Amino acid sequence: MEQENKNQTAAQADTAPAQPEDTAAETAADQPETGAQDAQAPDAAAQAAAAKARAEELEKQLAETKDTLLRTAAEYDNFRKRSAREHDAAFGNGVSHAVNLLLPVLDTLSYAANAATEDENYKKGVLMTMDKANAAFTAMGVEEIEAAGKPFDPETATAVMQREAPEGVESGTVLEVLQKGYRLGDKVVRHATVIVAE
Repeated sequence: MEQENKNQTAAQADTAPAQPEDTAAETAADQPETGAQDAQAPDAAAQAAAAKARAEELEKQLAETKDTLLRTAAEYDNFRKRSAREHDAAFGNGVSHAVNLLLPVLDTLSYAANAATEDENYKKGVLMTMDKANAAFTAMGVEEIEAAGKPFDPETATAVMQREAPEGVESGTVLEVLQKGYRLGDKVVRHATVIVAE
């Protein structure tokens, strides 16, 4: 009986110290996990900082690209407007050139219409031709400059002579138009040639 008690005590002694060793092993097993977490924390912070830097760089690139696109769009708009102006100016210059070539013909028709003649059919034909020429000029936007009886305007007329002003007519008034002037829109194609009151 005493022998059995000794054996049990020895067995308990053998098993008793095993419990602290298991706890120590568990603690040791926990420590590497904590160390790994500590090692992962700086990596996560570094990755977050790198991501933030990358995001800032991308935002900067986006702003630069947007600025470039806005500048390009503005330059294209300016180019389009300039091209339209140049096209309109070229067209206006072409019409102006054609009108300058045709004005002497219209002048000749005007002289022929005002000439004394006994042939009514001839005069009628000249007047019809003049009407068609005037209609063509009107369709092109060409207008006669009204100068007779108006104050002399050096922008639209050229004075070649002065005459004593009749009674009731102010000095500087256009008394007579020797050659009609014409304008195309705001552009003077040919200045009127006039006589002005002194």
